[in-house]
Amino acid sequence: MSWSEVAALGLRYGKYPLALLLVEAFYWFLTEPSDTLAPLQVFEAWLWHGITELIWGADAVSLSQHNGWMTRIDFHHSSFPGTFDSVGLYVSDECAGVHEMIFLSTLILITDDVPQKDRLRAVLVGCGIVFVLNLARLVAFYPIALGGCLEAPNDPACLNDMWAFHRNVYEWGFLVVLIGLWLAWFTWVGGPRRVKDRSMAGRDTWRITPRKAWQWSEHRPAWKQPVMGVALALILILTAVYMVRNDPAALEARATAEMCAFNELVSQRCADAQNAWDDAIAGAWSVASLGLLSLATSALIFERPLADGRWPSSLSDEERRALEAAAKEEE
Repeated sequence: MSWSEVAALGLRYGKYPLALLLVEAFYWFLTEPSDTLAPLQVFEAWLWHGITELIWGADAVSLSQHNGWMTRIDFHHSSFPGTFDSVGLYVSDECAGVHEMIFLSTLILITDDVPQKDRLRAVLVGCGIVFVLNLARLVAFYPIALGGCLEAPNDPACLNDMWAFHRNVYEWGFLVVLIGLWLAWFTWVGGPRRVKDRSMAGRDTWRITPRKAWQWSEHRPAWKQPVMGVALALILILTAVYMVRNDPAALEARATAEMCAFNELVSQRCADAQNAWDDAIAGAWSVASLGLLSLATSALIFERPLADGRWPSSLSDEERRALEAAAKEEE
């Protein structure tokens, strides 16, 4: 293989980790503020409460507020430790399953040689499966906690099995499931045996594809150059990181808000600190969103197939110049 072929192969498969890193950055900024996905969290908490109540009875579980949202679930049984014989949990933005949905969707959408419609259908089905699995994970907490505490009533250690289950699923369990779902889908659509001429559109009428031409063009103004978009994205993302990690006022507000929350203090100073920290997070998210949008605009292009079925981005420089000359002659 020539070095150019090695580079092309590296770019083809290097897009997977790159895309996942960009998605992780997007998700980190999305969920840095607390309860970013509050409507979904409330919906999942309501389903979790309803299913648990349906299976183990109305006395087994209750639904209440956490940070102003109906996302807190309390398990009740005489064997549970504590004064009130209950175990309190809540659906955070991380527990909503959106992280897993975004991860799986990214793997599907960047898979080569699969028609756009098939990929979009797979995303919808995959996200539905992830939602159901995540809900089943939440429902499993009650029987696991109850089983441990029936063996050692009122002992705080009786909840260790539930916490271990939560930790294992969170750290590696879902990752195995997501990779398995993608591999199953990839095999179902033809997998490595699927052969397609990437220069031809086939059944696709449009596609979003990574940009191949990054060189500076004399025919477009400086602000339209793709490299300028990447530079702007880096500046905006670094600015966002600074706003939440290094800005003295934001860090002081965060420390005060965390101290108030830990000691369950309610005062005007605590409220002002929480508002200041929320404002810093909101500002950082806005700036980072603009950066990610700039990066996506520069790195991706939207194209439709030519009359002969070829994708414009697959043309060589000579073919592109010939088409441009032919278009000028027709004009």
